[in-house]
Amino acid sequence: MPLRKSRSNGAEVTLSVEEQQAKINEVRKLVGPLADQLPNFCSDSSISRYLRARNWQTEKACKMLQDTLKWRLQYKPETIKWEDIAHEAETGKIYRANYLDKYGRPVLVMRPGFQNTKSTKGQIRYLVYSMEHAILNLADDQEQMVWLIDFQGWTMGGVSLKVTRETAHILQDYYPERLGLAILYNPPKIFESFWKVVKPFLESKTYKKVKFVYSDVTESQKIMTEVFDMNVLETAFGGRNSVGFSLAEFSERMKEDDMKMQALLKSQEGQLVSRSVVLQESQFSISETQSETSSEDDSGDSSSPKTAEQKELVSENEIKEDKNGVGFTAVVKS
Repeated sequence: MPLRKSRSNGAEVTLSVEEQQAKINEVRKLVGPLADQLPNFCSDSSISRYLRARNWQTEKACKMLQDTLKWRLQYKPETIKWEDIAHEAETGKIYRANYLDKYGRPVLVMRPGFQNTKSTKGQIRYLVYSMEHAILNLADDQEQMVWLIDFQGWTMGGVSLKVTRETAHILQDYYPERLGLAILYNPPKIFESFWKVVKPFLESKTYKKVKFVYSDVTESQKIMTEVFDMNVLETAFGGRNSVGFSLAEFSERMKEDDMKMQALLKSQEGQLVSRSVVLQESQFSISETQSETSSEDDSGDSSSPKTAEQKELVSENEIKEDKNGVGFTAVVKS
C-alpha cells in the first residue's frame, strides 16, 4: 500500500467533553454491527483514539476503525505466539525494554540495522506481535509508548521499500495514537535527506513526536535525560546500563506475556458467552411476558388485573475497555 500525502495537517480541532462524546457516539453508530464482533475496540477510549487520529472527523474515523476491525478479525494479531516469531527476534532488531520511561510509558526498541530475515510476512508479523505485547503491558492510565530507534549498522542498501510501506501502513492505520514519542538515535546524514522526503506524508502531530538525538551533541542528549532514567537506559543510548539486550531474558518475558494474553482471551470469551446468555434470557422473558399479557387480553375479562409488574431484566449492556485496548468487562445493569 503506497503512502499518500497527508491531507489533515491543518490546525487540530478542539472540542468540549460533550462534543467529544457526541462524536464518539456517532462513530459507534456508523460502525454498525461490526462493532459487536470486537466490542473492546469500540469503547469510548478506543473510538476516541481514532477520532483524534482523524482530527475528530467522524466519517474518516469510522472508516479507519472499520478497516482495523476487519483486519483484526482476519489477521488475529492477538493469537501470535513467541514460538511463531522467535527466529525474527534473535538479533534484537525489535524488543520491549525491561524498563519504562519517566512518564510510565513502555519502551519499544527498534534496530533496523540488525535485520536478520528476508521474509516480509515474518518481519511484519513480528512487528505486530511486538506492538500487541507493548499494548498488553500498558498501565491502566497509559495509552501510549515510546519508540527508541537505534541506527547502528543501518544503511540505505538494507532498506526494503515493501517492508517500509507495510510497516508505516500497519502502525499508522491500525495502531493510531499509540505513539507518544519516537527518538531517532544517531541517524546517518543520508537518513536526514530521506526524512525530508517522508515528512510531508505524515500527520503533523506524528512528525512532531519524532526527535533526532545524537550522542555527540550535548543539546540533543538533554532529551534522553528528560525522558529516561539514565541508570536503567542502555549504554548504547547514552545510559549507564551495560547489560543491553539478552535473547534468553527477553524470551522468558515474552513467554510470560503469552500466558497473560491467553488468560485474557479466555476471560473475554467467557464474558462474551455470559453476555450472550443474559441477552437470550432477557429476550425469552420479554416474549413470555408479552405472551401472557396477550392471553389475558384475549380472555375478554376487562376487570382482571394485568400481569404482574414487568421487571426490567436488562436495562443496558455496556462493554468497558481497559486503557490498553485489549481486555474488556461485560457489565449487566439490572
